[in-house]
Amino acid sequence: MASLRDIKSKITSNKKTSQITKAMQMVSASKLNRAEQSARAFVPYMEKMKEVVTNVANASKDAAHPMLKVRPIKKTGYVVITSDRGLAGAYNANIIRELYQAIDSKHKSKDEYCIVAIGRIGRDFFQKRGYNVVSDRTHMPDQPTFLDVKSIATQAVKMFTDGEVDELYVYYNHFVTKMQQRVQVQKLVPISDIDTSANNKPSTLYEFEPSADQILEVLLPQYAESLIYGAILDGKASEHAARMTAMKSATDNANEMISSLTLKFNRARQAAITQEITEIVGGAAALE
Repeated sequence: MASLRDIKSKITSNKKTSQITKAMQMVSASKLNRAEQSARAFVPYMEKMKEVVTNVANASKDAAHPMLKVRPIKKTGYVVITSDRGLAGAYNANIIRELYQAIDSKHKSKDEYCIVAIGRIGRDFFQKRGYNVVSDRTHMPDQPTFLDVKSIATQAVKMFTDGEVDELYVYYNHFVTKMQQRVQVQKLVPISDIDTSANNKPSTLYEFEPSADQILEVLLPQYAESLIYGAILDGKASEHAARMTAMKSATDNANEMISSLTLKFNRARQAAITQEITEIVGGAAALE
């Protein structure tokens, strides 16, 4: 049986661990509130952006912008959004596993795909295993602005417009609730969720200056970049929620361990006291 000193040392260690995990839980909860607000506030912007792009595309005579056209798939690009730090439960593992399985099932060589990694965990995982990581962005702020992600988002979209890839997907964790995050796979380009059919012509006629095609040249890349930014905001909210949940679980486990060790300590101490009393009574009886 462990000595009283060993048990007391374990109790002290678990109390310190509990204090650390409790503090991390509170920090993550504070960050989550701000991140959730940012993610939700971005939704109306994206809806309006999509509406504007749809109206402009439908006003164009043939909507022939390359980002709207599907072409033969020779190479696929993947944007994977993970965190820079661990201690977030299965947050990173779920995203990495989803992309790993997709690449393993769809591609036979590195020439058929490339990865743009946002976050240190995802970058390190795929680089160490020899996957084709062509670009990465780490040390993303907890409250990222569009300027923080513009360079990597622009680069990812440019890979499609320059013909380096024929389609581009983003893998990230979608924030559902504080207790639930779901891996989301979204196709960025070619943009397929904009209805340019004749049946969807706007009821109101617009006059464009410059032409609708010229406006699309600017709007469509910005739209795709905004999708990446929105995914990063969503991923940040999911990351803080996952870390808060993981730290709460760790705190609860540490408290349970403290209770168990305290009970064990009290029993051991009681046994030691009983042993001492027995020895004293035995010694007194021997002197009689």
